[in-house]
This record gives sequence, C-alpha cells and structure tokens, in this order.
Amino acid sequence: MHTLLLIEDDIKLAQLIQTYLRRFDFTVTTVARGDLAMAEFARTRPHLVILDLMLPGRDGLALCRDLRESADVPILMLTASAEDQVTGLELGADDYVIKPVEPRVLLARVRALLRRPARQGADPRLCFGALVIDPDNRAVALDGAPVELSTSEFELLALLARHAGQVLSRDAILNALRGIDFDGLDRSVDVTIGKLRRKLGDDDRDTRRIKTVWGKGYLFSPGLWG
Repeated sequence: MHTLLLIEDDIKLAQLIQTYLRRFDFTVTTVARGDLAMAEFARTRPHLVILDLMLPGRDGLALCRDLRESADVPILMLTASAEDQVTGLELGADDYVIKPVEPRVLLARVRALLRRPARQGADPRLCFGALVIDPDNRAVALDGAPVELSTSEFELLALLARHAGQVLSRDAILNALRGIDFDGLDRSVDVTIGKLRRKLGDDDRDTRRIKTVWGKGYLFSPGLWG
C-alpha cells in the first residue's frame, strides 16, 4: 500500500481527493498549511506528494523546491495557472493536474508516477563517451562527476538514451513516461529537456547533444559526449 501526502488548503477538495484515492487502497494524509507541510512530510515519509500551489503559511512553489532538495519523492502539482505549471516543473515537480481536479485523471497521474522506480538488475549501464547512465542505481555521471537529476529528469534522459540517434516525438515521450497523449499544450517535456541541457552542459544556442528536431521532437546524439 502506498502512502500519499496531500498538501491542500481547500477542505472540500482535500476530502474529495482523500476519499476517492482511499477507494484504490492508498493511504492519504492531508495537511492544509504550507508551513506545516515539511514536518508532516518528515513524519509520514510518503511515496508521493500531491501539492497545491496556493497555500497559507508557505506557498507551494517554495515547498516544491524544499521537497526536491530533501528527497527524490515524486511531486504532483495541482494548479490552475499555465505559468505556475512551468515554474513548478522548473523547481522539480514531476507532473501536474489542472484544476478543477478530475479524480480519474488524478488517479491515473498518481499511478503513472508510482510506476517509475528502477527495475533492479534489469538495465545495463548506458555509456556514451564521458556520459554514463546507470538505470539500476538511478545515477548519472559526466566526465566522472555525478549529475544530480530529479525523477522526471532521469526518466526522460534514460528514455532518450535508450533510443539514441532516433527522434522521439512529444507524444511518444509522454506515452512512455506518463501514459498520456500530447494535447498540444503540455510543456512538461520541453521544460525537462531545458533542465537536462543545463545540467549536462548543452544549454548554449547551438544545442547538439540533445537536439530539437523542429516539428518532430527530440534526438539524443550518441557521439557527442566527449
């Protein structure tokens, strides 16, 4: 049974989400204030956090940053703002659900995030010159130095690397990682690509290691990692 931490100040919405998810054998703990959330997180050690961005005491974006710095737990945002979606993803959130919340969509996103743990002993290391990706230990190194990646960043990098030299569309990426189709508006893939480029030294104007193929998707270049 998975434990979820729901950080939401709308009591009616929190009760709706809690009641619905408990029907599917989730243990759901709720907290209504941002300034109490980190203590509750430390107490419950949840498998996943559902985080509203508009909270009393401490806002959700600051909490998202704090949670990402303290643990690699999946973070699912609840947001009504397109700008907050991008900012939250930049700060380390793994996915988002748009308000008003559709419970079935929320359940699908929760299940998709919880399916992400590494398959122990299943994947060999992926080596491309100075870049080494270790799926079993969920570790990445570049030029011998570890690269700290969030869950969503690691999953996307590993997916691209497994298809090195092949263009992957946003639709293919979202289907593989989250089990959903690209709706033409979702920015999560683009945001995560940008973060990967910065962390892997490929964020100048002439990005070559992770290429954007306009109108088609993204391509991982296997021979450009030193």
